[in-house]
Amino acid sequence: MARLLQVRDLSYAKDKDHNVFSNLHFGVNDGDIIVLHGQSGVGKTTLLKCIAHLNVYAGQVLYRGQTPKYYGVPLYRTKVFYVPQRPSLLPGTPRDFLATVTSFKSRKSRQIAGHSNTSIYPIEVSKAWGIDEELWDRNWSNLSGGESQRIALATAVGLNTAEVLLLDEPTSALDSHSTALVERFIYDELRSAESELKAIIWITHSEEQGRRVGTRFLHITPTGCEEEPILPEF
Repeated sequence: MARLLQVRDLSYAKDKDHNVFSNLHFGVNDGDIIVLHGQSGVGKTTLLKCIAHLNVYAGQVLYRGQTPKYYGVPLYRTKVFYVPQRPSLLPGTPRDFLATVTSFKSRKSRQIAGHSNTSIYPIEVSKAWGIDEELWDRNWSNLSGGESQRIALATAVGLNTAEVLLLDEPTSALDSHSTALVERFIYDELRSAESELKAIIWITHSEEQGRRVGTRFLHITPTGCEEEPILPEF
């Protein structure tokens, strides 16, 4: 049986003289929360963007045994969904963004039990994390870092199309209470029969957070990666 996601001999170079990383090999299985660690500048965010097919790379990324182009890149990105650390760079308001992405045929969500209109569910998710609905009508640039992070993550989770979430420091701007709410919700979502979510690749600079949420630990270096098991605290 093919793994949910497979990275094979992945390399990325800024140009012919500046290789960011090379020879990355790892697989992602159902139920995995893979925590990425590595020195600043080693390419952790770049790796997530490569997996999301947002960067041009060498090597292979396979989702359920096939390349992104096999599915069509727009559809692939709904299944392998990248959540940036700073969504405030988006134009307009979060509600505008939500309306746009839910209008795409490739992003039609599976109905969630108890939610006939799945475009509303991300807003409900964000409320559970302390986000008032009126914040969805503010420009991204007028939201705090913590507000924009929670709204972007609530959108990714609430649309219920992604089987793999690629999270780039999703709680870096949050206090400990909000961080705990987000961690618990995502952990429960991963194990919910009503959710499409199957696995997560999570960048964090907090070793404590990594050991709370992770099931696997991947240390990235410019020439490869090393893996060791870690025990989740949940």
